[in-house]
Amino acid sequence: MASDQKPKMTKEMLLAFAISIASIVIIFQYTGISYNLRSLQQVDPKFMLLALVLHISSWIFWAVRIKFFSSMLSYNLKFGLALRATLASNFLGAITPSSAGGEPLRIKMLSDGGMNYGMATAVILAERLFDGVFFVIALAIFLIFSDFSIGFGLKVGGPFLVIMILFLAFIREILIKPERIESMIIWLKKRFGENNRFVRLIEKEVWMFREAGLTLAKGARTRIPMMIVTTTLIWMSEFLVPSAILLALGQSPSLLSSITSQLIIVMITLAPLTPGGSGVAELSMSYLYSLFVPHSIIGALVGLWRLTTYFLNIIVGAPFAGASLSFRRRKEQHGDLSGGSGLVDMEG
Repeated sequence: MASDQKPKMTKEMLLAFAISIASIVIIFQYTGISYNLRSLQQVDPKFMLLALVLHISSWIFWAVRIKFFSSMLSYNLKFGLALRATLASNFLGAITPSSAGGEPLRIKMLSDGGMNYGMATAVILAERLFDGVFFVIALAIFLIFSDFSIGFGLKVGGPFLVIMILFLAFIREILIKPERIESMIIWLKKRFGENNRFVRLIEKEVWMFREAGLTLAKGARTRIPMMIVTTTLIWMSEFLVPSAILLALGQSPSLLSSITSQLIIVMITLAPLTPGGSGVAELSMSYLYSLFVPHSIIGALVGLWRLTTYFLNIIVGAPFAGASLSFRRRKEQHGDLSGGSGLVDMEG
């Protein structure tokens, strides 16, 4: 890991751990320390193993989706790189404001593997687009069939829907109105100079991003089912983890209510309030699950959930994030700032 970034990342990681642990301690105290400790002593290990397998499966399905989107751009991305990018970005997302802070690192790792920045950005934005569509549709469906208040769901899902619509409008402008890109490039050249290296780099990558976006949009017409399947597998694997933990604690899995709660928690933790949504996620979960789970196990449930997902993301992802930053450092020392090997010489 780069020497100037390591102390900062360590500090952010410790802060994220501290906020999360403090939140869990507060929940334990509020719901009864002795009751929660007794529940932890009676945990069924086979269901905890199931929870762990479900979470690890979400990593694998995410890597499969990255590889799938890359193949649509005729790029043969190795599964190992896709998995490392997933794990590293999970780590960064866990220590930066908002739970969705790992995208820049995922883009960087794809570019380090040979993909140009424009293509890598298109792949990651396509992922987030399908995530957004999945969240909106899934929340609507589960609110109808679960016992949650429709009004409460709308209060959470409404702002998310507005943000997604604005995001779609932005992507649409780039894809169907290239004159907007031309105007931006012209302004940059006037501001920084016609032959400025970074302006020319930005110009090339923006056009590559648009070309990759158009390719993905055309390919989506025939590959939407596969996109939907992989996205659903990612999030359902993740959302079933609390149900497995409930079984480990000797409780009903409460599938409908639990999955609905997870959808709401994901949307809440996207707000850039704390590192990886730490604190926000724990308190949100304790409130939502208290509506259908005995109070005496809420602390144990939240603690085991964060251990199986959030803490594991940090522990497993840290080495891959560190390796990626070290790779970047070596490239800078050798004067290579252009990104992946998919880039051609800007001066050529």
